[in-house]
Amino acid sequence: MFITFEGPEGSGKSTQIPALAEFLQAQGHAVLTTREPGGTEIGEQIRAVIHDLKNTAMHPRTETLLYQAARAQIVEQIIRPHLAAGGIVLCDRYADSTIAYQGYGHQQNLDDVRLLVRYATEGLKPDLTLLLDIDVEAGLGRKQGEEWNRLDAYAVDFHRRVRAGYHQLAQEEPQRWVVIDASQSPEFVAAAIRASVLQRLGKP
Repeated sequence: MFITFEGPEGSGKSTQIPALAEFLQAQGHAVLTTREPGGTEIGEQIRAVIHDLKNTAMHPRTETLLYQAARAQIVEQIIRPHLAAGGIVLCDRYADSTIAYQGYGHQQNLDDVRLLVRYATEGLKPDLTLLLDIDVEAGLGRKQGEEWNRLDAYAVDFHRRVRAGYHQLAQEEPQRWVVIDASQSPEFVAAAIRASVLQRLGKP
């Protein structure tokens, strides 16, 4: 099973993914946690370039293509092999981030962006996508003092378009997406995540 976590900045993905992994491992599942961009040696190098606050001259098309390069590597090197072995993959961001950020956020042509995503992933889609939803200003406030990167520093209007894009994606594929209110307590969010995953796994 391939489960991805999406959401605006500061939505708590990095807190919730290890908790879910521990829960699933206790039930006997082989769980792999990873992140985008990154997850491989090549991907982490690309992540450093994309997120570097000094790279303010980076064009949105450059940004989009760099994400796809990192994604192609993690799909082939990490995600597909673990899924083929019968394991569960938990990924902090995946292809939907590109549609939300580089598509809706940068207002690039969505058809062009989707084509690049399909090429990078070879059509691999998540079985379940958890959208940890939070107000943009509240999320950015949470990120202060953490790993503040070049995308975090974009204007608030950019982040509002990203959040709206996520909601549009969730409406287009309601069978794949579950929207969770990430402004609630971490315990509430964790319980909602567990319930959604167990339902997909066919367990009460």
